[in-house]
Amino acid sequence: MFSTILAALEMDAATFLQDVDSDVLATSLRHIPAVTQFTSGVAAAQVHDTRRWLFGSAAAWVLGFAMMLAANDGIFFPNKLYTYSSPGVIRPGEAENVFSTYREVLGNQMLAKQITIEEMAKQSAEFMATRNRPLTVEWPDSRGTVYYEPVENGRRRFELVTTRHVEANGNRILQYIGAIVFACGFVGLFIEWRLRRLKNKQAK
Repeated sequence: MFSTILAALEMDAATFLQDVDSDVLATSLRHIPAVTQFTSGVAAAQVHDTRRWLFGSAAAWVLGFAMMLAANDGIFFPNKLYTYSSPGVIRPGEAENVFSTYREVLGNQMLAKQITIEEMAKQSAEFMATRNRPLTVEWPDSRGTVYYEPVENGRRRFELVTTRHVEANGNRILQYIGAIVFACGFVGLFIEWRLRRLKNKQAK
């Protein structure tokens, strides 16, 4: 009978039933197979839409939190600055502490009368002029407490002096974007709630 009416009106079941009160569909017309199929389809579509909004909100929370965490830990943009210092060039065969002991070595050589006081002063002045050249560098990534760098006629030994926190513009922007994306998760939940209430009102 119901199918005959739909055929006479040249309408499909979904178009005919979408404006019918939901209470009527759940009571008086529920014995009709087409009505049962329609209500089941409406319920399934509503569940699908709800899940889509929920999954979208969850994805926004995860992505937003990950972006804020990445900004805080400096994963994409360094948030630390490492300062290293080198006293000078160490020549092949020399000890690493040559810059802290060369005066003592010259003094011992003079006491042993291997060199005169004039020669000691000359060698000390030459050492200070050509070898004792402090150099300080800064790196956005850690190179350990000590690292070596080859240079002309030897190598430099760099020691970590200080580590300080810096606020990179990239991290600041990433933090803001992450906070916005995270907030969008709550906005998605609110929109889903409003749409569900609106659909329920229209159904009644």
